[in-house]
Amino acid sequence: MSADPRAVLTRPAPPPDVTVAYGDHPEQLADLRRPVGGGPARRLVVVVHGGFWRAEYDRTHTGPMATALAALGHPVAQLEYRRTGQPDGGWPTTLTDVLAGVAALPGLAAAALPGLVAPAPPILVGHSAGGHLALYVGAHAPATVGGVLALAPVADLAEAYRLDLDEGAVAALLGGGPDEVPDRYAAADPSALVPIRARTVVMHGALDRQVPVAMSRSWVAAARAAGSPATLVELPECEHFGLIDPDSAAWPQVVGALRSLHDDLPGIDAATPSR
Repeated sequence: MSADPRAVLTRPAPPPDVTVAYGDHPEQLADLRRPVGGGPARRLVVVVHGGFWRAEYDRTHTGPMATALAALGHPVAQLEYRRTGQPDGGWPTTLTDVLAGVAALPGLAAAALPGLVAPAPPILVGHSAGGHLALYVGAHAPATVGGVLALAPVADLAEAYRLDLDEGAVAALLGGGPDEVPDRYAAADPSALVPIRARTVVMHGALDRQVPVAMSRSWVAAARAAGSPATLVELPECEHFGLIDPDSAAWPQVVGALRSLHDDLPGIDAATPSR
């Protein structure tokens, strides 16, 4: 593993097996990866990348993670969406793109990877801003989501605005602060959207400097108090980027959390052993 945890963001990965479009906009794409090995069809794993919703970060930085998940036997989709800094990114298109992509991808992946994708709602794996988006979809479209694994999610947009995370990232996404656009925060902020019916596991490193772990602690506590099936896994020696790095010490715990979530879901996965 590199001494720089951010090195995973630019680490090369094998190209995807196929890229599909879930809409007409050039950013409404997803890269699909075929699961390694045989076995029955499994739920699609949809990876929602982070980068504080900004245009300079795209789905390619989750290539190493997606490759590793496919090696475990999961069909994987790396979802792209419009982002801030692009002419038509931000509110509301960043959020509506992810809603549309998650709804469409199981069918698109089943057609592109025949016999490999189970006819069941996908598991969302979102990191950082992608964790926020995964929680958002879990709240607004629970029928399209089998479960959520949120890795260091920005789970409280109002607090992230107050802390000025990534120098105005939330204001760029929503067009202002909670006092200026309260309706947008009410619609988009996971802290305002509990309970979430989707089975949710939140993982966060205690050494995270990009997104404070206290945000996940507060969100999970509130979600559980509201009746959500949510669990927090806190990693005492992990920072922000180790959660998406297959070479990190944290990666086996991420895999364990995904397997546990996968096996907890009802239906087709109950008869499908983890690898």
